[in-house]
Amino acid sequence: MTYYYKLGNIPHKRHTQFHQTDGSLYHEELMGTRGFSGIQSLLYHLYPPTQIQKILLESKTDISYEESVPLCHRHLRTATLAAQGDAIGSRIPLIANADVCISVALPTASMQYWYRFAHGDEVIFIHEGIGVLESQYGIIRYRPGDYLVIPTGVVWRILPDEGVEQRMLVVEAYGHIEPPKRYLNQYGQFLEHAPYCERDIRPPSALITHDEEGEFEVLLKARGGFSRYLYNHHPLDVVGWDGHLWPFAFNIEDFEPITGKIHQPPSVHQTFDGPGFVLCSFVPRMFDYHPQAIPAPYNHSNVDSDEVLYYVEGKFMSRKGIERGSITLHPSGIPHGPHPGMYEGSIGKERTNELAVMIDTFRPLRLTTNAIALEDKNYVYSWLG
Repeated sequence: MTYYYKLGNIPHKRHTQFHQTDGSLYHEELMGTRGFSGIQSLLYHLYPPTQIQKILLESKTDISYEESVPLCHRHLRTATLAAQGDAIGSRIPLIANADVCISVALPTASMQYWYRFAHGDEVIFIHEGIGVLESQYGIIRYRPGDYLVIPTGVVWRILPDEGVEQRMLVVEAYGHIEPPKRYLNQYGQFLEHAPYCERDIRPPSALITHDEEGEFEVLLKARGGFSRYLYNHHPLDVVGWDGHLWPFAFNIEDFEPITGKIHQPPSVHQTFDGPGFVLCSFVPRMFDYHPQAIPAPYNHSNVDSDEVLYYVEGKFMSRKGIERGSITLHPSGIPHGPHPGMYEGSIGKERTNELAVMIDTFRPLRLTTNAIALEDKNYVYSWLG
């Protein structure tokens, strides 16, 4: 994240002796990005985080993609997917490229292990459900509308509240996810024109230190496979930490929409910046106020990007035949725009109550074989009227 935070007990000076009650040393760990030149945090463990009891190769993580097809717009209906498994096991990869993988997950159970993604940051958008994101940085209570942003290397698990339905959109980045640079000043502080600020970001609220022996599993995703790391002590043994790198929650309802006299481009909805993609939030907002304004978006060609929209709630002002949990893919190379009647029908309307998440990538995306079974084959012809 962009600002300093700390929890628990830490020594006065970094890289100095910090003693446990029995006289032994706490074990300092630096977790940072971009070598030693990015944001970082220092964590203090009861046990060395390097003490691994056993390593097992679990499985490959290869994604199966559809064969080459004609370029066209796509619509996936995920509302019918069955809920099962935990927050990792229930993930269904749908759309991906070398920079990002977009999945949905409908977990029904708590994770009985912890998880670490070694290649980049993750954003988990909570469409439905409440529960706890637990990591060595502490706990974060999540609720519908939350973006859970988890830096690479963090050890975490999700514990849904019992009996509460869960639906999640998962964005795995092969790199780092950050606030757009145009929202920040040279010191990393959010500027006045930014659509959210530090007050809207929820760091871990409590640090719980575990001093337990046994067999504890951390599932590591890296280099095309899952590896199981078994420890003889609890992985969440941190007594304190400080720094600028930590998981956080940001709720989509706290995004402050930027509106104008005439229709604003999608870039005003940008929420995060990722490697080769941007993530945007479409939230309820007032429409344009020019007397001749057309609130619905104009037809546009995504010349340099593929556009993915995940529909959360409300009636989307430019689309017909869309439901909660729908995902559309509008690839670069061909124009898209409002459905017939939606352009003219938006004139005179004062506001929209739509809620959606958009991911625009700058390299072409591919559908997985999982996605094919969910596709609305008639979507590409829906502009005929």
